[in-house]
Amino acid sequence: MLNNLEKYDVVLGSNSPRRRELLNDMGVNFRVETIKGIDETYPASLPVEEIPVYLARLKADSHPLKENELLITADTIVVLDDAVLGKPVSEQDAHRMLRALSGRAHRVISGVCVMTQDRCESFADTSIVHFAQLSDDEIDYYIKHYRPLDKAGAYGIQEWIGNIGIAGINGDFYNVMGLPTRKLYQVLKTF
Repeated sequence: MLNNLEKYDVVLGSNSPRRRELLNDMGVNFRVETIKGIDETYPASLPVEEIPVYLARLKADSHPLKENELLITADTIVVLDDAVLGKPVSEQDAHRMLRALSGRAHRVISGVCVMTQDRCESFADTSIVHFAQLSDDEIDYYIKHYRPLDKAGAYGIQEWIGNIGIAGINGDFYNVMGLPTRKLYQVLKTF
């Protein structure tokens, strides 16, 4: 469906296997280039809704684009009570995050940047995720068997914890996985 992209060498600037899977499922022909060495800090005064777009754009700006390249970068954050839950630094930190999310609703905000030499489009999408009450045994089981230390908020919705712990979602499920595919598709159609 995205025949307009055939004129581009589409590059996904992400090491995320979930983003690769989702972009592939969208029918996009692309290659992966991991963007390394990015300092993912952001201004403390930046509203939480703008953080993932800022980080996605930061990643895109660090990649020198060739004439026919179309670069897609993304970043996802988990927000609980206006506090950003990044990637946990340890199993104890993952347990703390999941305990805080248990029985509550939180926001997952993904920012995406689509860039060519001539054009840049950035956007964000927000989903509300409602967690069921989780026991410490369930949290420990998940951390031990799924090692969620590379995931914002210490969980992957497509994993075991999503099967047993998600009570509901308002918004795009794929946004929670890290790539708001519906919005991305609409943007890609315009290139």
